[in-house]
Amino acid sequence: MATTTDSAAFLPFKMHVTSDNTGLWRIRQTEEAAKTVSELLQKDMEIPHHLLALYGTGAPPSALRAAYAHNDTYQRPALPPHRDLPVVPFLPWPRAAEPYFGREEYYPDFLRFFQEEGTGTGTQQQSQVEGKGEVAQEVKEGGKRREGDSPLLTRLFAGFLHPLIQLMYGIEWAQEAVVAEGLAQAAVHSGEIGEYLLAAEELARKQQQQQQQTQESERGESILSLLNSVRTNKKLAHAARNSDSSKIRDGVMARAKDEMLSVAARVHVRPEEVEEKTAEMFDAAVFVAAAAALERVGRPGNKKPAKIDFFLIPFFVTINAQPWIPPETKARLLEWKIRMDLLQYAARGAPELSVEKLKSYQPQKPDAGGSGALTEIITRLHTTPDDGHSIKLGRALGVCRAICQPYEEEQPPKPWLAIKGDEMWKKVCHLVVDSVEAPGPRWVRSTGFDEAWEEIPDVEA
Repeated sequence: MATTTDSAAFLPFKMHVTSDNTGLWRIRQTEEAAKTVSELLQKDMEIPHHLLALYGTGAPPSALRAAYAHNDTYQRPALPPHRDLPVVPFLPWPRAAEPYFGREEYYPDFLRFFQEEGTGTGTQQQSQVEGKGEVAQEVKEGGKRREGDSPLLTRLFAGFLHPLIQLMYGIEWAQEAVVAEGLAQAAVHSGEIGEYLLAAEELARKQQQQQQQTQESERGESILSLLNSVRTNKKLAHAARNSDSSKIRDGVMARAKDEMLSVAARVHVRPEEVEEKTAEMFDAAVFVAAAAALERVGRPGNKKPAKIDFFLIPFFVTINAQPWIPPETKARLLEWKIRMDLLQYAARGAPELSVEKLKSYQPQKPDAGGSGALTEIITRLHTTPDDGHSIKLGRALGVCRAICQPYEEEQPPKPWLAIKGDEMWKKVCHLVVDSVEAPGPRWVRSTGFDEAWEEIPDVEA
């Protein structure tokens, strides 16, 4: 769901990004680039994470300005808040807000509400949502709730997780205005996905009560194992159809709901393992995106290039460093993220995921990117004229490599790692750039379906 733009019309914050605030990858930036990105963010746009992803990968001011100009051509005009609402709407939270949840026309009202709730909280990361009053209380208590009474938390995972992505970028860069946009987006999305998340959670709780847990079972299964369970369950893997309006609602949840919940209920994250399980989630998400892009490679007569599936683009969850969020809430939100990844994989037709294909991939331009460092390969995406998904994916690869490398260097390396070694990581980065630069649409949508590849032009070997 697209959201109304130009929140600067009633923006109570000054957007300010410093040259040393470049996000999780900690790329060095210039004062000129910091000034440029701050000025462009102050003008606002529907997807500020495009600018931040560019900035966080070292993009120069010229690339930042070009990206803003490209995206500015299709933004919708801002709508004013409704005049018939109280001066301080949506309080007490959430009861007063319930009639307006899921209604896009109230996005400006929710945006103003979250902006004003955050006024005066400063720019430290731990204050970004903490200053949101009763909304923050919902987040703080999120790890304790087991009923359908988390109206905002579950909505963060709606709309292909775009509200959560917006929120995570705001927290990562300590930008209250972006946090407010993420919360407002969540408020106006449907709560439908919450039914799946809470049902899987309740089933997991019942199963854990019914069996005596050993230490190993409490650790939970690996995400790669759960993905394999989706693919090998024929009813689940073939539940979605290319003709479905919503491959989640009309496909997986309509034709294989019990099977999907059964797999999702096997996700288990203990509070003390949030850090490692987050790295595992990120590694698995990157692997799924890269391996699924090669789904057609090796088939007899295939001439399709590698193409990343738009719906499988990974991103990172940045709540771990927030000390005010209880460990139980972090673990719960991470479980939800993993369950959403499993659901999306099923909805895209559960494409083949081959480690061997990925290892043997031959980049189209192996010498492009200078020394071959990940940063130099990814910076090829700085001039890609799109809505930001290309550079966001490139940045995700760099961040994921940095987060997972310590687990690879352990002796022995963690068994859940799907992508290991500099050479394999370079191939993944080259694959992403090759996919973006290949002829035809920039992305394939739902790679597990033959019909999804029909609009992708053939290429000669």
